[in-house]
Amino acid sequence: MGLRVTFPEARTVSVVDDPEASLGPHAVRVRTLYSGISAGTELTAFRGTSPHDTKQWDAASRLFREGAAGPAFPVTTLGYEEVGEIVEVGGGGRGGSDGSDAVAVGDRVWGTWGHRSAAVLDVAQAAQRVLPPDADPRIGIFSHIGAVAVNAVLDADIHIGETVAVFGLGVPGQLVAQLARLNGARVVVIDGIESRRELALTLGADLALDPRDGVAERIRELTDGRGADVAIEISGNARALHEAVRSVAYNSRVVVAGFIQGDAVGLRLGEEFHHNRVQLVCSQISGSAPSLSHRWDRLRLNRTALGLAAEGRLDVTSLISHTITLDEVAEAYRMLDETPQQALQVVIDFREDRS
Repeated sequence: MGLRVTFPEARTVSVVDDPEASLGPHAVRVRTLYSGISAGTELTAFRGTSPHDTKQWDAASRLFREGAAGPAFPVTTLGYEEVGEIVEVGGGGRGGSDGSDAVAVGDRVWGTWGHRSAAVLDVAQAAQRVLPPDADPRIGIFSHIGAVAVNAVLDADIHIGETVAVFGLGVPGQLVAQLARLNGARVVVIDGIESRRELALTLGADLALDPRDGVAERIRELTDGRGADVAIEISGNARALHEAVRSVAYNSRVVVAGFIQGDAVGLRLGEEFHHNRVQLVCSQISGSAPSLSHRWDRLRLNRTALGLAAEGRLDVTSLISHTITLDEVAEAYRMLDETPQQALQVVIDFREDRS
């Protein structure tokens, strides 16, 4: 019997028993080492504010429709940032044409199986997600959020020598800022939390601004009055999106990668957006830009982020602010909900929580 994190009701966390699945011949059993809490997405479930809880998503038409599809709670499927160790291979070991020859007991794999102490994965899928043996296993929890950041930077279409403004310095924003710099950009970061601005500077950002400091004006001063070549909004805050629009040059692009909840209060499209011909581009992990989708799939995005992390070119472990046990998980969600400035990446350590 394993363990799983659930939300039985709004702002309530429970750790419940999780029966282990049987192991078929084309599968591996993985014991979770670490699982990362995605503060942005998971807090919408914790609070019950996600549009997936309040409306119906029609996958065929790709439209949200009024009226909830069912009760928002309990939420039993949580988490998409996991890394674990293979403890059993279906069929007894290596040698299968299904990919089992590429994995072995003891291999560490990354993936998405939720805040659970164990999971059974398809062996071919696991074989594509093995971490280098000398890599810090914690980098594996950044596979999904790292892909989100890579996708946003691809959507931004950054060129060498350009000025890029990154609005929001949570985990995805910190990654975006580093990736933009790897692309040859001068990177200006914006966030209201001083410790996050300081961390971004430590990780290579060129300038960090408080949103109360007249961001659009400062960026124009920095660029001889032109404005940023591109801005990436990844905080999910509508007012930040409005300031991103104000900050870019005429005929420029703003990439909207944040998960904005509810009405976009503070976004005024009749002002700089309209008069400066600003292009708004949605970046969302369900796909890549049309011009890139034939080459960039989800797996490539994941593996690119983790490859950069394993090579030391993308610093992900410095973003970990808290490492907790399952006994502390309820308090961790309360902290992220009520005092988000106290944390960045929270990681659940499953190694001691064995049943």
